[in-house]
Amino acid sequence: MFLALHEMKRAKVRFGLLAGAVGLLVFLILFQQALLGGLVNQFIGALKHQSGEVLVYNDQARKNLEGSIIRPGQLEAVTNVDGVKAASPLGEATFTVTAGSGNETDAVLFGYVLGQPGEPTTLVKGRLPHGDNEAVASEKDKGDGFGIGDTVQVQPDGARITVVGLARDANYSVSPVLFVSLTTFEAAKKVRNPDATTVLPSAIAVQVEPGQSPADVAARINAEVAGVEALTRQQAVDGSPGVSSVRSSFTVILGLFYLVVPLVTGLFFLIVTFQKAAALTLLRAIGASAGTLVCSLLVQVVAVMLGGSLVAFGLYAGALQGVKNLGVRVEILPVVVTSLVVLALALLTSLVAVRRVLRLDPLSATTGAGVQI
Repeated sequence: MFLALHEMKRAKVRFGLLAGAVGLLVFLILFQQALLGGLVNQFIGALKHQSGEVLVYNDQARKNLEGSIIRPGQLEAVTNVDGVKAASPLGEATFTVTAGSGNETDAVLFGYVLGQPGEPTTLVKGRLPHGDNEAVASEKDKGDGFGIGDTVQVQPDGARITVVGLARDANYSVSPVLFVSLTTFEAAKKVRNPDATTVLPSAIAVQVEPGQSPADVAARINAEVAGVEALTRQQAVDGSPGVSSVRSSFTVILGLFYLVVPLVTGLFFLIVTFQKAAALTLLRAIGASAGTLVCSLLVQVVAVMLGGSLVAFGLYAGALQGVKNLGVRVEILPVVVTSLVVLALALLTSLVAVRRVLRLDPLSATTGAGVQI
């Protein structure tokens, strides 16, 4: 330990630059992860954070909630499936609304039977709707006329909906969301299409019996009910249009970063080991054990990675202040997990330098022939 820290103290610039480079790379990993989470929540946050454990779509919708319609009779059939505790219609559609200063904008209405599956689960302020023409809105849009007490009107000349609660990470298709009663949703649909006599729900939100697996219940629904595709909540989220492609793109980028960080660290310590081979050989000759030198090397790796992680966290916390509009927040857990993963990879790649240290022959210090490789 003393040997490692003493060397780092004498070469502060060299090790400081490495820690800074590692910090920048780790910051990029954290920032990309935060952007991914924010973008995914913008696409499907409302779907992810509603209480239905299983979502039942029309089998022709291809996991697209916007394109799904539940036919008469399918709700009752789903209710009768073993393992279903409660099944309730869930409506979803995009409407033109006026909010805030009266400007028109698009908003997504999620209509559910109050007290039944489909209600928002991330309420952070206010309350759930108690009746018609009340809504829980997405927290991110509170400054755009969707705050508690604001009134949102469905166009043209539709219901005036009062926001009574705010839910975190509850956007959908990168638009503001209003969770309203199913009756309010049906009224909004009829405003847009006055000739409609019946408004069919988009999906069925299912709550499973205690002790039942949502995946098993979804499989039973698919086997027993014709014309539907039942998905667990996570399957519905993962299968939403656009989500898989966004995740795939970010996975490639993150994979490259996770590869570069340990390679840079491992290469640095391998080069340093070659540069100080004569000094290390002399230490071995005067009695320093191979274990002591290896321990010194690993202590330096850990110190550099921890220093880099601290630099990364500072950059991460500062950078996220500039992208609050995406709903991203500073979270400690991703920082800790990413730092530990990168540290483990760096220790793994440093084994090449460790092997180099173990191959040093202390007799070479007395021969003048250098260190044999």
